[in-house]
Amino acid sequence: MCEHCEDFHRTVLMLGSLALYAEHAEADQTFIEAVGPSLAASLPEPPPGIFPPGYDPNEGPEYPGPGW
Repeated sequence: MCEHCEDFHRTVLMLGSLALYAEHAEADQTFIEAVGPSLAASLPEPPPGIFPPGYDPNEGPEYPGPGW
């Protein structure tokens, strides 16, 4: 297993759990706003095999901006 695979999977799991928690009516929005970006920023590089060979996240269609 790669060096950061466990960290990546654990962080993705925590982001998923946070997303589920955010759907609850009594969820603490301040907590979600503080923890969500921190978890996302802490994601290490994805382990090999997560994306297909040659995948470039910067390529693809342009999405509409705020004017849409």
